[in-house]
Amino acid sequence: MRRTKIVATIGPKTESFTDLRELAERGVNVFRLNFSHGTHKWHGEVIDRIKKLNKKLVQPCAIMLDTKGPEIRTGDLRVPVQLKKGKELVLTVDHDADYEKDGKVTVNYDAFTDDVEVGDKILVDNGLMTLQVIRKRKQDVYCKILDGGELGSRRHLNLPGKDVSLDSLTDKDWADIKFGIKKEVDFIALSFVRSPKEVLVVKKFLAKAKANIAVIAKIETLAATKCLEEIFASTDGIMVARGDLGAEIPFTQVPLVQWDIAQLAAKFRKPTIVATQMLESMQNSPMPTRAEVSDVFAAAWQRNDAVMLSGETAKGEFPLKAVDAMREIVLETERNYLQKRPIRKMEPDCARSEFCRNAGNAAEDLKDVVAIVVITKSGRMASLMSSCRPQVPIFAIVEDEGVGRKMQLYWGVRSFRIKFSDDPEKTIKAAIKEINEQKKCSRKKGVMPDLKGKKFVLLSDILVGKKFEPALQIREF
Repeated sequence: MRRTKIVATIGPKTESFTDLRELAERGVNVFRLNFSHGTHKWHGEVIDRIKKLNKKLVQPCAIMLDTKGPEIRTGDLRVPVQLKKGKELVLTVDHDADYEKDGKVTVNYDAFTDDVEVGDKILVDNGLMTLQVIRKRKQDVYCKILDGGELGSRRHLNLPGKDVSLDSLTDKDWADIKFGIKKEVDFIALSFVRSPKEVLVVKKFLAKAKANIAVIAKIETLAATKCLEEIFASTDGIMVARGDLGAEIPFTQVPLVQWDIAQLAAKFRKPTIVATQMLESMQNSPMPTRAEVSDVFAAAWQRNDAVMLSGETAKGEFPLKAVDAMREIVLETERNYLQKRPIRKMEPDCARSEFCRNAGNAAEDLKDVVAIVVITKSGRMASLMSSCRPQVPIFAIVEDEGVGRKMQLYWGVRSFRIKFSDDPEKTIKAAIKEINEQKKCSRKKGVMPDLKGKKFVLLSDILVGKKFEPALQIREF
């Protein structure tokens, strides 16, 4: 059973019901919808298809809404502009300027001239082209072209090392978040988070709307790297968005930030997603490069919760092969470390986390234990158990559909939905029955371990007098 989860971005190449079903069957756990592109109508139709598909799946997939966030972009161009090394390019905040008439490329950010200084570098399209500011004049910024290329419309600009004064949440983001609430998505990924403040504002808004949606903070700004612990404390999860991050900080530092985030995830018991260019070449090639294989291997070896596909599944020529490749790399990685690495050593911060640590130790010490079964209403106990990274799979027994879908993001967790009883023992029996039913329904060999007659660690509440208390038991399937 694969522990590391797969997030796949849906786009024109994978929007049909058939495509979505294929992706799910090949191992996708979370469908990501990138709201930097597409209309609410298009996204709504895809969400409806996913919900229809989920009714047919043994393991329903989660839905993630990824906000566009505050971006600095160039304006529209009638035809692409060829940037030649050594020449000059004028960027302007004069929105009436026209390149063909004025020789100036517009920028959508009015404070652009204030935020840049002479000598600053500007990265275009995450570094595909590089400019350097040589002078400023009123609304215009004159740049020398250091690395040329073709500049198209609405290209992304990065200002490495700068803390820009853009609003963290745009009007479009709020409209998209409200849309996500209406469509009952499972996760909202916030782009260009700079501090815990943005995360807390959105969480407060969701709570007021009574929306059971988890917030994932995307780490892709210099400011965010300076307050990672504070962001971890405020959010429900982290995405390492390495594309913009590599343009905001020196790209040589990106692997270290990714490593630091993996370590903090253990400390704060929060899920992490490693994203961007993981199998980039597979947009046009049926096989990944060896460097890409090593990249996915490293993310899985660090025991991050999930790895993500972006353009590979949204617009690439080989979306299904990309999922196959990612699944096989992850499985091979896990085969080589699962039985060799101990559970994470974490200081317990509550009674339940202590129970989870003990359950992980029991599964490690008792060789005939094949799973850890967690009966949980909110999913919190299962997420704590996942953070321990036990050697055996975690079976989360839930009652709520939304909680079950969220479990799709957590490392090593497979969810089972049943109706809970007031009698804990009846709930446990119903859980074991459902686990055995799913075992029978699993078509793919190796999706679930052989359970008959095997032992498992059970985490559940038991009735002590008139109170329910958490308990750890060893039982047999």
